[in-house]
Amino acid sequence: MSEEVLPVTRVAPSLTRRVLRNVLVPLALTWMAGAVIALVIANYFSEQAFDRGMLDDAYALSANVQAGERGIELMLTPREVATVLFDQTDKVYFSVQRLDGTPISGNSDLKAPLPGEGSRYRFSDIDYDGQVLRAVVLDHDAEPGLHVPYRVIVAQTTLSRAALVQRLLFYAMAPQVLLLALLAVWLWHGIRRDLRPLGELQRALDIRDVRDLSPVTVAQTSKELQRLGDAVNALFDRLRYSVRAQREFVGNVAHELRTPLAGIRALAEYGLAQHDTGVWREQLARVSERQARASHLIDQLLALALADEARSDLQRTPVQLDMLAEQTVLRHLARADARGVDLGARGLDEGGVTVLANEALVEGILDNLIDNALRYGGRTITVELAGRTLSVIDDGPGIPIEAQRDLMQRWAQGPAGQKLGQGAGLGLSIVARYAELLGAELRLEAAEPTGLRVSVTFGDDA
Repeated sequence: MSEEVLPVTRVAPSLTRRVLRNVLVPLALTWMAGAVIALVIANYFSEQAFDRGMLDDAYALSANVQAGERGIELMLTPREVATVLFDQTDKVYFSVQRLDGTPISGNSDLKAPLPGEGSRYRFSDIDYDGQVLRAVVLDHDAEPGLHVPYRVIVAQTTLSRAALVQRLLFYAMAPQVLLLALLAVWLWHGIRRDLRPLGELQRALDIRDVRDLSPVTVAQTSKELQRLGDAVNALFDRLRYSVRAQREFVGNVAHELRTPLAGIRALAEYGLAQHDTGVWREQLARVSERQARASHLIDQLLALALADEARSDLQRTPVQLDMLAEQTVLRHLARADARGVDLGARGLDEGGVTVLANEALVEGILDNLIDNALRYGGRTITVELAGRTLSVIDDGPGIPIEAQRDLMQRWAQGPAGQKLGQGAGLGLSIVARYAELLGAELRLEAAEPTGLRVSVTFGDDA
């Protein structure tokens, strides 16, 4: 039997460290690049200074080359040469020779690359006596009193140059590293201070009860944190609204279905106690009627619940009102004929009217208005389309003006509904909620000569 291998959960780095790393690493690289560039430039100019000093030594030696008894010769004693070429750190070598390489004075085997055409001197790096030397070759043409051209070579070790480069590197990098360390400490404390409200928000959410959907308090220290707090509180608000709608739906179902289910049960028990088939048929018909009313109530409650859920993510598409109204009228014709009601339409042939809406919600509005008119209206029902306005008109008793606002609430019924004992008082509340979701205007008006006109007008951007 093989054992199940659980995936290893990788611990993500803290936001403080990530921010610190994202700030300090580029900054450190930039500083180091700047230090290297500065070091290269400083080294270039220091090399020029060292080379210029070595060339000055070569000129100092050449100034003491004169014509003697044996031809041209260096008119300095070894002690004087040591004084001229003195260097506290580096060892200096020199050679005075004719242009053909014949030595006159100094290190006879000291050689270096010769100057190019048109140039009197040349600097180069050479290997001599197992060492790397920096050398300069200075050519002198024949001068008055000194008829033979000659060459002066001066070479020295590079210890001073290397020591200077090391000092430059140290003094360039040490302050940078110190400043970077101080900046890291300062950023660490600053980032931790700025992110402390985020940790407080996390702890507040960790200890919060699952049923507590009240807004959470967030310190307004930055725009980003403020937006995060607003997003969390907006989520809580949507969850609170959704939970309240679900609780209301469950409570409504439990409350409203208790009576019809109890009636169905009573009818069934009474029918089972009888032996007359006529009574059974009568009781079954009444059970069927009660079941139809209960199903209608459940459909309306579900419609309200779906309307509440659609509040945040309602999808709108182009809806052709004339075609939708025609299809709805045809769907209700059989029921209207069974009740002896004349159901018709007006204004559907005046051209297509398209609005940006939700087809299911528009159908729900028409279905509920026609259903209410069939229940409480008179003998004639007309669905009218005038521009962007859909109306359902009946010739029933109508609704008093003072009762119209109350009928927009759930479970509110007018006098006709209470008298007939039908419905649950949800039809107009569903219509009102759908119109609100669609951004449409809902109006209840008295029809002429009698009855009720319920109109829904869709906006220009609908």
